[in-house]
Amino acid sequence: MSLISTFARKALFTLDPETAHGVSISGLKSGLLPVCGPKPDPRLAVDVAGLHFENPLGLAAGYDKNAQVPAEILKLGFGFTEVGTLTPKPQDGNPKPRLFRLTQDMAVINRMGFNNEGHAAALARLKRLNKALMVGVNIGANKDSEDRVADYVAGIRTFYSVARYFTANISSPNTPGLRNLQDRESLDALLSAVLGARDEEAAKAGKTVPVFLKIAPDMTEGGLDDIAEVALARKLDGLIVSNTTLKRDGLSDTKLAGEAGGLSGKPLFALSTTVLAKMRKRVGKDMPIIGAGGVHDAETAAEKIRAGADLVQLYSCMVYEGPTLPGAIVRGLSSLADREGLSAISVLRDTKTDQWAQGNI
Repeated sequence: MSLISTFARKALFTLDPETAHGVSISGLKSGLLPVCGPKPDPRLAVDVAGLHFENPLGLAAGYDKNAQVPAEILKLGFGFTEVGTLTPKPQDGNPKPRLFRLTQDMAVINRMGFNNEGHAAALARLKRLNKALMVGVNIGANKDSEDRVADYVAGIRTFYSVARYFTANISSPNTPGLRNLQDRESLDALLSAVLGARDEEAAKAGKTVPVFLKIAPDMTEGGLDDIAEVALARKLDGLIVSNTTLKRDGLSDTKLAGEAGGLSGKPLFALSTTVLAKMRKRVGKDMPIIGAGGVHDAETAAEKIRAGADLVQLYSCMVYEGPTLPGAIVRGLSSLADREGLSAISVLRDTKTDQWAQGNI
């Protein structure tokens, strides 16, 4: 971490986490934060789901909820970024406090509850962006929705002209009943409607926008089987593995560990990477997978790829490492390619899938 980042972190950590988040968004808007993006390295480029990514590192949804700073985020060195989760109507989310730093564990617990300004506000911002920027749109359902599937369909239709890809987020633990959409019959109905809407929009627009599904790390083996089978049968474009966990294993900060919500950050790495490898085994080699959960340096990013990921995402660990983290990770991946004589970072994919899936790590 740079000296500037160290001072910035100390200053932000004097604020409560949600206020600090708002300050960081304002900092990106102002252009005052250091831009430390690495030079392009063709060995890090990845082609996934018909899209070309300059490097495999992305910022996960949850940070730029309202599509306020996607262009500024990409300047930090990310190969892509994901805005949202966005719901059709604006909603406040859950009562505060709802965001907690577990500093000893380099972790975060949140129970935000899809707080966002709604589709219309985000769409207005995204329309002003350069359409070549690699910006995905994460879509969800309002808490009080009478038809959650219709909310996801509305997300596809609303953002079709501005999204490079979509993520259907059915795995947040902070909207009551949302994870029930991962059940086999519910998931099949959801994907049928969402992909049907996508295909209709594709026919009108003359382009196909990929749809990913973001799943929880707390699935049973049977649940993973169901998701894989439905995803393959419906010809889903890809998976994101994984969202936050309800588990609290091995945390040092026992005081905050009892807070309700999803745990993310460094402690999520092993669990999410194991589930990633298990899903790779289930869906085969062709379905794209984005690995998320606990990525905090170049080695953990590379390990996600070894376990079966095509791309990786981070968010929570940037709370602790600051805005220089993405650039450092991308440069670290270039150094790894130098050391191992890699022609492309993608050749690492699946080299440790079996070990992770079998728990032999």
